[in-house]
Amino acid sequence: MSNPPKFTTLGCRLNAYESEAMRELSEAAGLDDAVIVNTCAVTAEAVRKARQEIRRLRRENPDARLIVTGCAAQIEPETFAAMDEVDHVIGNTEKMRPDTWTALAADFIGQTERVMVNDIMSVTETAGHLIDGFGRHRAYVQVQNGCDHRCTFCIIPYGRGNSRSVPAGVVVDQIKRLVDKGFNEVVLTGVDLTSWGADLPATPRLGDLVMRILKLVPDLPRLRISSIDSIEVDENLLAAIATEPRLMPHLHLSLQHGDDLILKRMKRRHLRDDAIRFAEEARRLRPEMTFGADIIAGFPTETEEHFVNSLKLVDDCGLTWLHVFPYSARPGTPAARIPNKVNGTVIKERAARLRAAGEAQVQRHLEAQIGRNHRVLMEKPRLGRTEQFTEVSFAQDHAEGQIVAATIVGRDGNRLTA
Repeated sequence: MSNPPKFTTLGCRLNAYESEAMRELSEAAGLDDAVIVNTCAVTAEAVRKARQEIRRLRRENPDARLIVTGCAAQIEPETFAAMDEVDHVIGNTEKMRPDTWTALAADFIGQTERVMVNDIMSVTETAGHLIDGFGRHRAYVQVQNGCDHRCTFCIIPYGRGNSRSVPAGVVVDQIKRLVDKGFNEVVLTGVDLTSWGADLPATPRLGDLVMRILKLVPDLPRLRISSIDSIEVDENLLAAIATEPRLMPHLHLSLQHGDDLILKRMKRRHLRDDAIRFAEEARRLRPEMTFGADIIAGFPTETEEHFVNSLKLVDDCGLTWLHVFPYSARPGTPAARIPNKVNGTVIKERAARLRAAGEAQVQRHLEAQIGRNHRVLMEKPRLGRTEQFTEVSFAQDHAEGQIVAATIVGRDGNRLTA
């Protein structure tokens, strides 16, 4: 009797998407009795957690083949190859290739190369393997991988390679299939989403892709964009924000900080005023627009004055959904070599202040929704999300994946009630 592979996914949404793709590839290849760990490398702590998880999984699955892949495996293959618990280490390119899984499935006597990790910087195309669905309510479509930028705190380009785009026609065809399967919302995802198209003929922009999807897939009720770099937003994306109600009024911004000097030391390409200007313009075009944002607390050399500029940015940009990251040095990044580190206790305290500011913004947003009508995509029988990605709880059951018209009557914690 076959025993399909088990997957453990660490890190980002893109990793979760790729784990689903690997599940399809490994099952199609007939791989049995295997545990696959899809790792994250964003911080040293992420790598430590991956090693800890591998040891736990080996204890729980003593006879299974244990395969490690993902960004940490790509960047530090020797770290995982040295672990007695690990049978195979597979790179980020190799994990998306059907022949990798076919070779592993056919390997009954352990002849397959133990470490299969090639130079990801030599990869020029995004893997063409696409999954037709991810969950039962919302589908994620990977349209881009890799990153050409070199922020001083970030190791991810060395795990993902340079930026590569999926051609628009391929993306549109997949979204048509997803709509035919009954999905009412599709999310475009990638490592550096706003760089989509730079490597394609005629160098289209992300806004061109969005407009093309909305035009060629008229039956798609909701299109959502994941994290973007606001400095790269093009005119067509702004036009879509202004004119396309099927493009959801929620953008997650990769901001990282609110002080110009720290942004320069991070090697970001925007300044504080650029972020504020974009938020104001997006809200002018779409008054109901809400923003999430990534902000790092305690980057090396950050003073209290620098930090306060990040704190003020929450109000200045009207950020609602914050992802706050206490800075931790990632070996291999330029920032790890910057002297004048911020004290760990101070970093935690600043991160807590940022989270408190974000929480206050969430409560203001929730209060403003009471009495308003929303269209809610159901994620569970009694839980869904508005167009602005706000959670809504219901007293009665609704079908998962259905879009329900609802009047907001109150709030409960960080959720609306309908």
